[in-house]
Amino acid sequence: MKSALKWDVIAKCGTTKARAAVLTLPHGPVNAPVFMPVGTQGTLKGITPDQLEGLGCQIMLNNTYHLGLRPGQELLDACGGAHTFQGWNRNLLTDSGGFQMVSLLKLAEITEKGVQFESPHDGSLMLLTPEHSMSLQNSIGADIMMQLDDVVSSLTTGPRVEEAMWRSIRWLDRCIKAHKKPESQNLFAIIQGGLDPALRAQCIEEMVKRDTPGYAIGGLSGGEEKDKFWRVVSQCTDLMPREKPIYCMGVGYAEDLVVCVALGVDMFDCVFPTRTARFGNALTATGTLSLRQAKFKDDFRPIEEGCDCIACKSYTRAYLYTIVTKETVGCHLISIHNTAYQLRLMRQVRESIIEDRFPQFIHKFFKDLFVEKSAYPEWAVNALKSVNVDLIQGEETQN
Repeated sequence: MKSALKWDVIAKCGTTKARAAVLTLPHGPVNAPVFMPVGTQGTLKGITPDQLEGLGCQIMLNNTYHLGLRPGQELLDACGGAHTFQGWNRNLLTDSGGFQMVSLLKLAEITEKGVQFESPHDGSLMLLTPEHSMSLQNSIGADIMMQLDDVVSSLTTGPRVEEAMWRSIRWLDRCIKAHKKPESQNLFAIIQGGLDPALRAQCIEEMVKRDTPGYAIGGLSGGEEKDKFWRVVSQCTDLMPREKPIYCMGVGYAEDLVVCVALGVDMFDCVFPTRTARFGNALTATGTLSLRQAKFKDDFRPIEEGCDCIACKSYTRAYLYTIVTKETVGCHLISIHNTAYQLRLMRQVRESIIEDRFPQFIHKFFKDLFVEKSAYPEWAVNALKSVNVDLIQGEETQN
């Protein structure tokens, strides 16, 4: 199918499967590996588009299901799409609405035709079919659109997993047929199959035949064991086309990002940075600070030394302790910091790949975050060992 993107790999890690690339989209270049902040309903919670652009963000997410409800397709068409509507001049990726099959399961009914949702706002019904999802995403004008897939919880087992996998393939065909703007919007396929390696392999084999501009690993980050999570990710990156971008959906913890880059993933998204900010939690290279704790009441340091976000340049931990979870500006400032942290982390990862020192970066990252090797997550140790990085012994081998 047609593609409205250009994918240029500029460096490969000599040890892991990591790579640095430039993804050129209709609204500008995106440096990968990339973390994409999530603005579900047309905005990141607590951050303006100008502030997000000031942090160096090149691409963010919107959600098709939510924008289809409010403001609705008619208004999106009238204003020329979501870029104009929300004042965002850089790239957009839209989640098709499939994930709401899990998150709003009590409000959804799934059939071969599509998914019928009951609006959480007013109880009205919406039938989201592959065709309607494509129509909405064409109206939104996203630079990258996701196919409507049949999403089941990663904890689901049995025939339902295979059913969802095959239905996702059939729905991809319907999405391709319904997509009206392939010259300006890119449609990505989503690999399903749960935690079953055979189903994942079968799904990839079928979806690669459709030759979409990029591919996503779906159906993870739903509470499954991390040792199973990384094995699915690694299997998928081994089997998916390496000449196209690979996106792992719903991944946002710092250690997950670093490990998955090593396993060959290029793109990530998650609500975690802004969601955890609403509880007063600030992300740093040495771990999460719960700024609600009284120990910060007379701590006049910034959230993180060396961070140049407005929260760190202009405010102290003591000030944030005073207002966090009480005043909206506290959530606003921590959201800015957390988003800045995630974006900076990915820039550092990318630079280390380009300079072929990514394994050394991984060692320092884990040492800073966990201090003692005994505290390193076992799944991360196993995952990195599979790509020749030994966190415990510190001995790497070249591919």
